[in-house]
Amino acid sequence: MSLVKQGLLVLAVAAAVLVIWVLYVPAARPMLARVGLLDPMERMGLVAQDSEAQAAPGPRSGAGGPPATRVIAEPPEERPLNAIVTAVGSARAARAVTLAPEVEGRIDAIPIEPGSRVAAGDLIASLDREAARIAVNRAELILADAREDLARAERLAGSGVTSDLARQEALLAVRTAELELQQARFELSQHRIVAPFDGWVGIIEVEVGDQISRGDLLTQLDDRTSLLVDFRVPERVVGKVGIGDRVTATPLSGPQEPLEGRISALDNRVDEASRTLRIRATIPNADDRLRAGMSFSIRLELPGEPRPAVDPLAIQWGADGSYVWVVREGRSERMPARILQRDADAVLVQATFRPDDLVVIEGVQTLRPGGPVALADPGAAAPSGSKS
Repeated sequence: MSLVKQGLLVLAVAAAVLVIWVLYVPAARPMLARVGLLDPMERMGLVAQDSEAQAAPGPRSGAGGPPATRVIAEPPEERPLNAIVTAVGSARAARAVTLAPEVEGRIDAIPIEPGSRVAAGDLIASLDREAARIAVNRAELILADAREDLARAERLAGSGVTSDLARQEALLAVRTAELELQQARFELSQHRIVAPFDGWVGIIEVEVGDQISRGDLLTQLDDRTSLLVDFRVPERVVGKVGIGDRVTATPLSGPQEPLEGRISALDNRVDEASRTLRIRATIPNADDRLRAGMSFSIRLELPGEPRPAVDPLAIQWGADGSYVWVVREGRSERMPARILQRDADAVLVQATFRPDDLVVIEGVQTLRPGGPVALADPGAAAPSGSKS
């Protein structure tokens, strides 16, 4: 076989394959139209003008024109664009205190166990109080003697034997003795370290018999019925947050369910170095699963400006990014749509919609710019070429 005949045979096979591709692949005609080959093929008779209608039956746009593509479309909604702020913060107990003695002495009792829950006023530890009791007894004797001297001076002053100056000195001695007794009793009470509020004690750092000084650490007491988490947000959202706003806190320590908390405090100024605002959130801990010092991932959603929202099926992708098909005056138009936010049932986009625009949800694969469109009943089956 000559080279000419071989060449003609190859061309005939290629033309046949091309015609079959156009007839049975719905996306072939729009692709040929974009590269400018559809009209020459129709004029040459290789492709019939109504081949698209044969592939996907539907109403025609007019006498002799291309068939209208059946689509399902709906107008875009408006939804607020949520500004989502994420941060990491460390938790601390709602109330926490370090327990330490105010006087020095020897530990003679520790009636609680580490990690146990105590009530306000429960004894945590006690120091040897013998010397303090002796000081109280001595102060009581001095006060009793001073009161006797005062009584004697008042009797003598009534008979004119003694002066008012002696009576005033005796009265001053009584008041001084009363203050000394009050001080001795206070020092005696300082030998008992009690819980100032309900909570859980930590590891106890001392043992019975240890000699400790004023300020030495005994243990820590936490009220962790709720936790306080401090975190920072950028200054651009300062005017959008307020007391009581909801936050979602997820522990970074492991797979635990996110917890819902509320903003309980805002700092009074923006940090000039980081340009951030310090915020405090309160997280309930009724089941006592959490501990102070844990790290949390904080998620804060702030409502923003309304933006158009479309069905997720309407979003298409091309060389220039995301876009949607809209129906205007019975014709399909391709519109760029930059994705701003994805929700469970909608996608918020940045696009310039007209009031009467309809966004195509199903039937997008057979559309081409300026092509005729026929709207189908949304409750009907998806038209040919729709996305599954």
